[in-house]
Amino acid sequence: MRWRLAGVSAALTLVILVVFALVVGQLATSRIKDDFRQELLSVGSQIRANLQLQRDPATGIDDLPVGDAAVRVVDGSGRLVGEQETPGAPNLGAPVLGVTEVGDYDVYAQPLDPATLIGQITYVQYARSRDQLNETINRLWLFLAGGVLGGTLLAALAGLAVANRAMRPISGLTRAARKIADTRDPSLRLPMPETEDEVAELAQTLDKMLRELDAARGETEQMIQAQRDFVADASHELRTPLTSILANLELLEASFAERGADADEEEIVAGALGSSRRMRRLVADLLLLARADAGRAGPRRACDLGEVASAAVDELRPTAVEHRLILEAPPGLEVEGNPDDLHRLVLNLVENGIRHTPPGTNVSVTLGRDGDEARLEVADDGPGLPPMGDQIFARFVRGEGPADLSRDAGTGLGLAIVRAVASSHGGRVETGRSEAGGASFVVHLPLREDARATATSSPIEA
Repeated sequence: MRWRLAGVSAALTLVILVVFALVVGQLATSRIKDDFRQELLSVGSQIRANLQLQRDPATGIDDLPVGDAAVRVVDGSGRLVGEQETPGAPNLGAPVLGVTEVGDYDVYAQPLDPATLIGQITYVQYARSRDQLNETINRLWLFLAGGVLGGTLLAALAGLAVANRAMRPISGLTRAARKIADTRDPSLRLPMPETEDEVAELAQTLDKMLRELDAARGETEQMIQAQRDFVADASHELRTPLTSILANLELLEASFAERGADADEEEIVAGALGSSRRMRRLVADLLLLARADAGRAGPRRACDLGEVASAAVDELRPTAVEHRLILEAPPGLEVEGNPDDLHRLVLNLVENGIRHTPPGTNVSVTLGRDGDEARLEVADDGPGLPPMGDQIFARFVRGEGPADLSRDAGTGLGLAIVRAVASSHGGRVETGRSEAGGASFVVHLPLREDARATATSSPIEA
């Protein structure tokens, strides 16, 4: 925009100066030519008068003060009379009364009156070369052209200076807006121009808009935080009645086993007990996610990640009879965290491998150290991950696998919990393809400062 403004200013100035130069040049050229002609007429008339006073035009022409001009005394056919001409005078041809152009000369010709003693009418020709006239005119046009170019250049520089001054506040607004876009922080303020103009009005309007957006974001965050707190509190409060319901149903099921009951009653109790257990699992999942969203971290202590992974695998061994579980967990991988949440992270990853792979598939849990981080990988040799990208960690997203058709197919919160737990512990989770071509989930968690590398343990198989 700066260069466009400077270019427009220079172009307008160029047009104005060109028109001005053409008009002035034409007028000045006409005036110089008229002055040249008038001087030619004046000097020529004076020379004619001097020659007539001498009575004999054939004498005394060398004494005329004509400078670099040419004077000839000729007859009607243009022949010299008495060889009277100034040195170096060109042949000007037959005289033509008045002022005419002959080659590079303007020629003034008039008869000498009265007729001389020679007995014929003679003429005086006074000629001046137009070289000096043309040089003067060329210098005039050169001066005008230089003035046009100089004026255009000055107009471009002035336009650029004015544009820079006018765009300086906009540049400040652009830098501030870029910083706000990078930081995504609408609480930052825009610089206010010193002058009260349209740019200042724009800056004030944008700053007011940012204040309103900041206020709206604050209100939205407060509302979202209130919702998170509500979900966390509600999930926590639901655990007590669900526990009571499960306890009563389990007692009722035990009493049926002791005293006997008809098949319909047992089926009803079994269905209610299964639904209550799934509800307890769902409430536990929602509580964990709600606490993670609300920033309510549970109590943390030093945890051996290998022991946590071993306990999770041991918990799943009785139900994973159709799968082969492999654990490789070296000791000494201590992290600062909540053992229950980390247990749930490993449990969900292993359950995900079991649920989405066919019977006879290997599901391996491998722990190791990667710099200052503990690395936990859960991989299988199943069909691999579907092309879902980060959507695989979204809530209530279910995949397809052999166990997904069963009654306990999951709630779609398992991988969301994995990412939430990893993030709350300062880590991250990545997906990929295992060496066997199946799915691979890798969790990175920061190690405790006093953690030391230990030798890898032998594989533990189930």
